[in-house]
Amino acid sequence: MTLRSSHTAAALVLLAASAAPQLAQAQRTRGKIEDAEIEIVKERVNQLPEATRNYEKVQIAPPTKTAKPLQYTFPDFRLPSDNLNPSVRVLTIKQEELAPLLGNYVKAGLGNYGTVYGKAYLHNTRDNAASYGVNLSHISSAKGPVDGKNSGVAQSSLGLHGETYSGPMTLGARLDLGRERYNFYGYAPREPRPDADTLKQVFNRAAAKVYLRNRAAGAQFQYDLSAGFRYWKDNFAARESDFQLGLQSKYYLTEKTRVAINGEASFISHKDSVSVSRPFVQVTPALEVDFDRLDVSIGATLGYTGDTIGTAKQFNVYPAVRLGYTVAEDRFVVYGGLGGGLQRTTMYDLTTENPWLGPNQRVADTHRGPTVFFGFSATPVRALELNAKVTLANDQNLYFYNNSRRDSTRFDLVYDRKTTQFMNVHGEALYNAAERFRLGVKADYNAYKTKTLAEAFHRPTFQGTFFGSYNFMDKLLVGAELYTLSSSYGAVTRFVPDTSVPPTTSGTYVQTVRPTDSVVDLNLRADYRFSDNLSIFAMGNNLLGRKYERFLLYPVKGVNVLAGVTYQF
Repeated sequence: MTLRSSHTAAALVLLAASAAPQLAQAQRTRGKIEDAEIEIVKERVNQLPEATRNYEKVQIAPPTKTAKPLQYTFPDFRLPSDNLNPSVRVLTIKQEELAPLLGNYVKAGLGNYGTVYGKAYLHNTRDNAASYGVNLSHISSAKGPVDGKNSGVAQSSLGLHGETYSGPMTLGARLDLGRERYNFYGYAPREPRPDADTLKQVFNRAAAKVYLRNRAAGAQFQYDLSAGFRYWKDNFAARESDFQLGLQSKYYLTEKTRVAINGEASFISHKDSVSVSRPFVQVTPALEVDFDRLDVSIGATLGYTGDTIGTAKQFNVYPAVRLGYTVAEDRFVVYGGLGGGLQRTTMYDLTTENPWLGPNQRVADTHRGPTVFFGFSATPVRALELNAKVTLANDQNLYFYNNSRRDSTRFDLVYDRKTTQFMNVHGEALYNAAERFRLGVKADYNAYKTKTLAEAFHRPTFQGTFFGSYNFMDKLLVGAELYTLSSSYGAVTRFVPDTSVPPTTSGTYVQTVRPTDSVVDLNLRADYRFSDNLSIFAMGNNLLGRKYERFLLYPVKGVNVLAGVTYQF
């Protein structure tokens, strides 16, 4: 018999494997192997029953505002449409590591400007019952762009986290502590130089949170409950205590119909030259229905804030309507809707955006709405993601940063006494090839129409980033990023003497509006792994050497580099 195909050969191998046990048994019993004729039929086709395929429809929600400041990173860069992005940064590229082979690591590095960097991440091994760990971080620069140590900066943090699991239930907690040191170095050049201690600003932060969640896909009631407390204080004896509650929940009436209730509450006690209480409560109930291609969510947002700045109402009701239509399954989705809501504003978050705020600030929650938005999300080809969104809104108590009339080196929160019209056009594209090669761009165009303010102070019209990275066989990771911000506006105060009345010691202080610099910031990074335990890294930030002023009178450092070692265990 002649075998003429790979199918026949495979059949003989299988036959031999199946006959092996019987052959061994026959040899042990000294039996006789009988001659047999084997017939191999190539045409036979094994048919399996059709598998049940259950696709869960993906809910694509519009991008939401985040209070975090912009951070540099390659694949996970976040660019909120209405978030300010500070230029105070010791390192401008977030550490993107090679794929970890071990659970714990320590890092250490040194750089110019007297920069010292250290980080430790310690975590338990994989466990089905619990997860816990600690995260330590420190980075400081003894010198800065103005008068050496007078523009130094330091940031230290400690994070503890833990979770326990019981079936679909997760109970967790986290604690974050931080200390940051900055200096008010935006003064005009003068001799003698001011002492660094007279320019000092220090922030101490503490945040604790406990949460209970059940996100099991088959659960009829899914929820995420949380309670937390945040504490903040600065070097001017200002303090802020914030007790927080959060709820995210969905109750499935049917497989395609559910009721969603999301809410948050915050109760702030702020102490400065005066003491202020700032209650905040907001809840959004909605009915969500999935049709064949159309997803519908209809609800309303009810919000209350205790702030009394301006003419904004304390109690507000906004629509919460969203329609999403799937043009091509897993390929192209368009959406649009009506929205709005209160956005909580705290000194805890504001000082992460701009650490040079002066004392006695009047903080108010932003009233955003009514809002119209529409956009699309697409995956035209494999590994390519496209997203675009347009938002039109009317804002009340939207904060801006302007140089203080009392001291131009410090900033005040200023508000338009009337409604600010806002438009945002957001676009992003990301190409991710098998987690090896990533290339992307994200950009936002923001238009602010103010009524009583001369300019939209320190809110740039355009902001964007272009980034890419490549992983060479988990041995070498290289990345690059080009970050851009358009010019915005600040103001400086100068003394104008009255020459009509000698001597000229009398006069008035006049504030003059000035544009800030446009930002073009190029950053490079490389990581190389020697072994499973040992690797080195190097990064260069602001390699174009532009000492631009993101905030007026505050230039950033020029070319700065950092290199170090990582040990995993």
